[in-house]
Amino acid sequence: MTIIKTEFSLALNQVATERGISVNEVVESIEAAILAAYKKEYPQEASEEIKAKINRETGEAKIFKKNKEITPPGFGRIAAQTAKQVILQKIREAEKKTVVSHYRSQIGKLVRGRVIRYDGRNAYLDIGKTEGVLPKEEQIKNEHYALNDSLIVYLKEIKEDKFGNPRIILSRTDPKLVEELFRKEVPEIASGAVEIKKVVREPGERAKIAVFSNQSGVDPVGACVGQKGVRVQTVTDELGGQEKIDVIQWNKDERLFLIASLSPAKITEVELDKKSKKSKIIVDEVQAPLAIGKNGVNVNLASKLTGYEIDIIQKTTNSTSKKKDSVPLPKAGTS
Repeated sequence: MTIIKTEFSLALNQVATERGISVNEVVESIEAAILAAYKKEYPQEASEEIKAKINRETGEAKIFKKNKEITPPGFGRIAAQTAKQVILQKIREAEKKTVVSHYRSQIGKLVRGRVIRYDGRNAYLDIGKTEGVLPKEEQIKNEHYALNDSLIVYLKEIKEDKFGNPRIILSRTDPKLVEELFRKEVPEIASGAVEIKKVVREPGERAKIAVFSNQSGVDPVGACVGQKGVRVQTVTDELGGQEKIDVIQWNKDERLFLIASLSPAKITEVELDKKSKKSKIIVDEVQAPLAIGKNGVNVNLASKLTGYEIDIIQKTTNSTSKKKDSVPLPKAGTS
């Protein structure tokens, strides 16, 4: 009983040389599969000491029982089909490993994907060599997905599902998405002339990015905003067009940084307790809504950006003051 030599040799060579799999591994897998096929065909022999052997030169498969050949007549067809299935499986496994290895090196980078299906919770994107999943929790709220939509996503991680299969996890909400979009759009960031200190987001609503440059003549905010706002607008468009982005100059003077972080509000006075990381921000009555922002988004993001608990104090027109809002210090690692 002989598996056609040319097909066997070609398939074995393809797996071993083109897919980077050990010849021994392939042969051992084929022998194990042929033995399993034999025992399924002849269940009465299942408990016996039986082995399957492949001749690596000819591709001939034989069954041995206690070193005596017992290959049944006509078993060659089953052995050939089994060998073919094992080789194809090994090719698929090798391709999957190669693809996963490629995308493992892309973790932390941007990829462009095309929506190929959406189950109402998770969106699945064709990202080139394979597909990635955009889970519900990584989607910008109120963002809707249709077949063939093109999206820029952040390749967040690769993790195994409950069956042990690798899943490429994509994100539209990670602050790193904003950071990488600016890095792609602003040459001064890519060259190192401008440094991104921190990014915080309320995805789909607002983001704040703190930037800095120690090179004379370089305006970090201007570089990120671009002429007539073209660079920041490009980033906004990639995020769906609704997320407003505040580009803020980082400052080691915490008082000045706090004032800048509450943009676009104009701040009247700042009181800092550096030890407890608490601050009181006094603003005119007309500026209070800007400082706080819709649903407190602006003041919350400023708190996350600076690491200070911010207490907004509204100064009324009759010169008296009243507490307007208070934001607790965000937990470590919050973004």
